[in-house]
Amino acid sequence: MEPIENTALSDRTEAADANGRTTQDLLIWQMLRKYWGTALIATVVTIVATVFFTLGQTKIYEAHATVLFDPTPPRPLGSRVESVVDMGSGSFWNNQEFYETQYNIIKSRRVALTVVTELGLQNDGAFLDNLPPGEQPAVNRTKTPELAAEELRKRLSVEPIKDSRMASVKLRDANPERAQRILNVLLETYVDQNLEEAMASTSSATDWLKSQLDALKTDLEASELELHQYKKENDIMSVAFDDQSSMLAEEMSQINAELSRVRAAQLEASARSSVLNSAPSDDPTLIQANELLQSPLMVTLRSQYAEAVRERDAQIASGKGKHHPEVAAAQSRVDAAKEAILKEIKNVKRAVNREAAKVARHAGGLKGMLEEAKKRAHEHNLKEIEYRRLRRAKDNTEKLYELVLERTKETDLAQMLRINNVSIVDHPLVPTAAISPRVPVNLSVGVLLGLLLGAAMAIGRGLMDRTLKLPEDIEHDLGQTLLGVLPKMNRQADKKEEKRRRRGRIQPSANLELVVHEDPTSSIAEAARAVRTNLMFMAPDTPYERLLVTSAGPSEGKTTVACCVAIAMAQAGQRVLLIDCDLRRPRVRRIFHAPSELGVTTVLLEDNLQEAVFESEIPNLSILPSGPVPPNPAELFHTDRFKSLIEEASRHYDRVIIDSPPVVAVTDPAILSTLVDGTLLVVQAHQTRKDVARHALRSLQAVGGHLAGVVLNSVDFSRSEYKYSYYYYQREGDYGAEATRAAAERPRPSNRPSLRD
Repeated sequence: MEPIENTALSDRTEAADANGRTTQDLLIWQMLRKYWGTALIATVVTIVATVFFTLGQTKIYEAHATVLFDPTPPRPLGSRVESVVDMGSGSFWNNQEFYETQYNIIKSRRVALTVVTELGLQNDGAFLDNLPPGEQPAVNRTKTPELAAEELRKRLSVEPIKDSRMASVKLRDANPERAQRILNVLLETYVDQNLEEAMASTSSATDWLKSQLDALKTDLEASELELHQYKKENDIMSVAFDDQSSMLAEEMSQINAELSRVRAAQLEASARSSVLNSAPSDDPTLIQANELLQSPLMVTLRSQYAEAVRERDAQIASGKGKHHPEVAAAQSRVDAAKEAILKEIKNVKRAVNREAAKVARHAGGLKGMLEEAKKRAHEHNLKEIEYRRLRRAKDNTEKLYELVLERTKETDLAQMLRINNVSIVDHPLVPTAAISPRVPVNLSVGVLLGLLLGAAMAIGRGLMDRTLKLPEDIEHDLGQTLLGVLPKMNRQADKKEEKRRRRGRIQPSANLELVVHEDPTSSIAEAARAVRTNLMFMAPDTPYERLLVTSAGPSEGKTTVACCVAIAMAQAGQRVLLIDCDLRRPRVRRIFHAPSELGVTTVLLEDNLQEAVFESEIPNLSILPSGPVPPNPAELFHTDRFKSLIEEASRHYDRVIIDSPPVVAVTDPAILSTLVDGTLLVVQAHQTRKDVARHALRSLQAVGGHLAGVVLNSVDFSRSEYKYSYYYYQREGDYGAEATRAAAERPRPSNRPSLRD
């Protein structure tokens, strides 16, 4: 079962990862769809800028030549003697760093400065401004040779030719004839400087080798004398240090083996002594030590002792007392045998102890011999180290002297040669076609960059928007259940409803909060009924009888949602009481045109709920306004009278819906959430920020409030980020009138009497 569970867990993990990637891809696609205008503008601007930039560029021509690096120049002095500029197969030539060095020399400031000085490019304004043929600078420009050389280096490039020892040297310029002339002079300058530098290096190397030769000769003689003096002082007749080391090692090995054997004997003697010391001294018959039993005398004494004990016991068993002469005689024989046994035990113990002491002395002597051998081995190693150091210094100096002597003679001969390993294979020609600007490439890059920039700007705008927008954001970012989505309540949001209003089928509502009652076939009414259905089926056994409606911040539609949900539940035949507990900015009384003199505050003071409840024009829906605004709303919700008010309302109505202030602004919703069965949090699409919504959830959870779910309010389905549409079945005629009559004819439950009954 365990492999199956692991496989299932792996499948679930992969599915979750795939779902996460799909969600991210969907979010990116939604951002692109939403901000496609931004992406299109960025793309068009980039393409247009690329076109103008390309057409405004000066045509650039490129002259190129080929240079060969020959690894096998002629060798008049033989294959063993290297020439002046010889790289040698297997040494420099196989090293890639040599090629890179030559490429950098061609592009070096020294070569460029020589070319500038020879051609006078520092005074050539057309070259400095990189003007095409036939154009002259507006003013005569001059630069220092160093700055002109830097300008030349910027236009020069060297590229190795694959699978060859050649390199392609290229020079870019707006004038093709000028590019060919400058490149030709540059390559000739590089070839000449390569040979001159090699000759100068060889000459300086020869002088240095000759100066080092005399110093090495003196050092060699000194090292030979020092080695001889050391052998004489330490009486070293041969150099067989390895043989002496082997002898010392063999000697230490033998001593170590003997020491191990003696230590084993010492342990054995100690063990024997311990066994003898543990032998009992009161009853010789109980002696079990093998060392004692190996003695013939001890065996005889033990037999005599046992015989005397049996005889004494037999006398006593026959009825004779302890003082009987025969019993006393038998006891005397027992004591005599016992004394003899104990005396023999002492003799054996002394013999064993003497043997142990002898073995210990032997072990100490062997240990001293081993330490002495180690000391001689260390002294031998020190002598060998010093000897080898002196011998190594002498050998190294001798080899170095011979090498320098040989190289000095070879360098003297090689200095006479003037063979260059660098040659120009193809001299530069006048280029005929321009290499820049590359119109197709520039346009392709411009289109690609425009698309990328447009997508990046669209995604950036989407990422900067930290508000809750989609139903998926509720579950993904808040981790809460989405109870429903309410469309945006304006006459431009729903085109179908606007057409129906124009045709006179429905009358425009003065209060958008009553649209569920006045237009029950609208998309808003369908969305409200969907919220009602979700609330009823979330807990069918223990329904939410007391429901709190709040929002994270102000102006997010909490009162509108509370009215829509209350009307939808009333249309379902349930008796609903809508209580306005927003004692700071109440709106329910203005929506239903309820009196402002009576309400929650007056009930808390006068204890008369029946007079304060206002029956609305909507069947089964009663309103308890806020009443006069008190100075301390939060303190009123803490009172026992307010709790009794909620309990009394729950006894007379099927559903009690409470409208409250925003959670983040005041503490009233947090207090009220502890008195209801569930809290409904309203967030407005494209307005409520995610951090504010999370703060509201934490405030409710901190006091132990139960969150029933979240309603996404004011959603404009015409926006591009919503990938789906809502379609509702709409009936012709006055659906609201039919629903009202059906609700009025539906019998009321007998267990919940109304306040008006």
